[in-house]
Amino acid sequence: MVPRLSPEAALAQLAASGEDYVVPFRHGTMEVGVYRPVKVDTQKPHTRDEVYVVISGSGTFVVGGERRPFGPGEVLFAAAGVEHRFEDFTADFATWVFFYGPPGGERPAGP
Repeated sequence: MVPRLSPEAALAQLAASGEDYVVPFRHGTMEVGVYRPVKVDTQKPHTRDEVYVVISGSGTFVVGGERRPFGPGEVLFAAAGVEHRFEDFTADFATWVFFYGPPGGERPAGP
């Protein structure tokens, strides 16, 4: 049976871990995590593509040198190897993180 993931359960698991990132579900190449940095986002570029779905909070998402505001419910993408981080985020900021695909990322769709 596929687990039912909820923000509340994932954030409770995160709080219990004492970390800023936990992985409540994995399947094949997909990893579903929840991330809640405190004051500063110190992450480095990752080897796989990732999608964020913002659970709560707002701030600025910096990806590949481009800055854009974000808020709850937004979907954000960071390709494998691209520098990215969250800045000026509110204290309630939390996001789902979906890593997927092979190291080095997937090839963009094209004609």
